[in-house]
Amino acid sequence: MPCHNQQLNNVSSGQELPMKQVRFASSSSSNNVPAALSHSEPTDGLTQPHSPQDLGPQLKLLPLNDQIRELQTIIRDKTTSRGDFVFCADRLIRLVVEEGLNQLPYSECTVTTPTGYKYDGVKFERGNCGVSIMRSGEAMEQGLRDCCRSIRIGKILIQSDEETQKAKVYYAKFPPDVYRRKVLLMYPILSTGNTVIEAVKVLIEHGVQPRHIILLSLFSTPHGAKSIVQEFPDITILTTEVHPVAPTHFGQKYFGTD
Repeated sequence: MPCHNQQLNNVSSGQELPMKQVRFASSSSSNNVPAALSHSEPTDGLTQPHSPQDLGPQLKLLPLNDQIRELQTIIRDKTTSRGDFVFCADRLIRLVVEEGLNQLPYSECTVTTPTGYKYDGVKFERGNCGVSIMRSGEAMEQGLRDCCRSIRIGKILIQSDEETQKAKVYYAKFPPDVYRRKVLLMYPILSTGNTVIEAVKVLIEHGVQPRHIILLSLFSTPHGAKSIVQEFPDITILTTEVHPVAPTHFGQKYFGTD
């Protein structure tokens, strides 16, 4: 399994993973507002999302389909009940986690079927872990465990300093050999990107290389994605949507503290 909890002696870094489909809002709007933007949301000061060339191949988006679009719509709808919100959020999280696992390196292998035939398949490299950025990132932990029962999950608590308003790390706990692992960093909403940048810095301090970090998120703003890519060009970002208006109510709604 890709999430097997064995130690990793050498993380494979030479294998190039295939580029996933990337999509952005249409640029045909006459008011310089992304076509995907709802008319009920504020448009003052909004700019076009950056093109894929601007953000680079590090940013990967799930291929858009009606199922994902509906989940995004329900999560953004202010009239959605908390029960429906959590249900749809969990579904979207599962889709992102599954695609995140698909970004991990693998090797070819041959197995024998119950009928005695040889089957040429693949197996994922062992030695991966998850890290959630508290508190909203904890909403994604169960989705990862549903796919990887034995995976180890670390935590980082980052909050804004009351005086300076800058992101400050208050708590961090990782597997002791995190520097040997591929890290699935979980944070559902990328708004400014500052929190994720601080979290990545902490991981780097613990020996994790940026190219071994896969950031799993549900929604991202162009500014948030670009800030992270500019700070860490080797990191991989996986999300379902890049949009100027992020559903920043996600954590409060999910945990019932709104």
